[in-house]
Amino acid sequence: QVQLEESGGGLVQAGGSLRLSCAAAGRTFTPDAMGWFRQAPGKEREFVSGIRWSTGKTFYADSVKGRFTISRDRAKNTLFLQMNSLKPEDTAVYYCALRSGQLLLDPIHSYIYNYWGQGTQVNVSS
Repeated sequence: QVQLEESGGGLVQAGGSLRLSCAAAGRTFTPDAMGWFRQAPGKEREFVSGIRWSTGKTFYADSVKGRFTISRDRAKNTLFLQMNSLKPEDTAVYYCALRSGQLLLDPIHSYIYNYWGQGTQVNVSS
């Protein structure tokens, strides 16, 4: 089994920055991909960013391109999301997700992920 634990959420003013972390623990493995999703109140969960673990190829939702940066520490099986120039519309619960197993699709769809974290709240005030 795999456990994902997010951290780094909080309250920030518009224009500010936050860095989210997601530590993967459990059975020894190498992820195929990891990603970040978010869910705002009354809205569906949406893709934010993803990364192929071995190559480091990154993917971003249009709404966060140029503001958010996804990265990983392969040795520590830890995923990061640097969020800059935050906007009130970025307010949501942010979830970390992990794909274990061969992945042929781009890691931008929630259904391809096997494991999910509990989420961390990000609030951006105007």
